[in-house]
Amino acid sequence: MSFIFWIIIGLIAGAVAHRVLNSRGGFFGSLVVGLLGALVGGELAHIFRLNVTGGLLDQLVVSTLGAILFLYLWKKVFN
Repeated sequence: MSFIFWIIIGLIAGAVAHRVLNSRGGFFGSLVVGLLGALVGGELAHIFRLNVTGGLLDQLVVSTLGAILFLYLWKKVFN
């Protein structure tokens, strides 16, 4: 998968996480939350041995759920 594809998935996942948790985040904030969420979601999928095939929808769902979890925990710890 290309670097540009990762950026797009990260932006979408971060934007959805910001919307779900009623949080504010611009372009860079959404990108960072989305990319970190992808790492968190991917690691959790690996730990729970989920069968993620690596398709667009799989990556988007895992990244979005990871971004929501990351942003939720971030808000709980630092607010």
